[in-house]
Amino acid sequence: MQPEPQVAMISVSRGQITLSDRRTQRRWVVDLAPYKLAALPVTQRVFADVTGLRPSASVGDQLPVESVSWWEAVRFCNALSQQDGYTPAYHLLPGGEDNEIEWDHTADGYRLPTEAEWEYACRAGTDGPRYGQLDEIAWYRANSSERIKDVGGKLPNAWGFYDMLGNVWDWCWDVYDADVYDTYRVLRGGGWFDEHWSCRASARRRSHPTFKVDDVGFRIARSAV
Repeated sequence: MQPEPQVAMISVSRGQITLSDRRTQRRWVVDLAPYKLAALPVTQRVFADVTGLRPSASVGDQLPVESVSWWEAVRFCNALSQQDGYTPAYHLLPGGEDNEIEWDHTADGYRLPTEAEWEYACRAGTDGPRYGQLDEIAWYRANSSERIKDVGGKLPNAWGFYDMLGNVWDWCWDVYDADVYDTYRVLRGGGWFDEHWSCRASARRRSHPTFKVDDVGFRIARSAV
């Protein structure tokens, strides 16, 4: 018998999203297949249950896990896939973190969302910078007392996703700009220490996949295969 999943997932129907980058003034359209996305960021309790580790700077079972690198998020996805009886989505080549990683698009296991999947779910059918009034939906510098907060403490969007903006930034699968930033990966959503302008559905940030800081976490996705 397959074990009960630890993470609540929400099904998202196929759709289309237009992404944009303020730095380059580029816009591009992405068609999305159906997928599932976690209603909440991965918590410290879930991360510890799966990996046995508690890397976060702040301590609390229902706080988002933070101070995790992109690589650690990828490894968590594979470990949770194996625990829940799914096929891991990622093939990590041996030899260290700087080697290539392959995403098996046919696998049913957990993975990081693409930034298109992330923004489509964040917007939940809206077209403004946010899916609600910022103080009602997000923890950010003006209302967080400059501290991370338990997941799910603010209002969700229309599709049931919590903390898409604020609290912690979410690692995404995508390379930000390989020509300029090499292997840097995309971060989305803004965090508890950010000003309001970073907590927008379209805001993009980047960092090296080994980067760790106390306002960066992640949420997980699955392909509808």
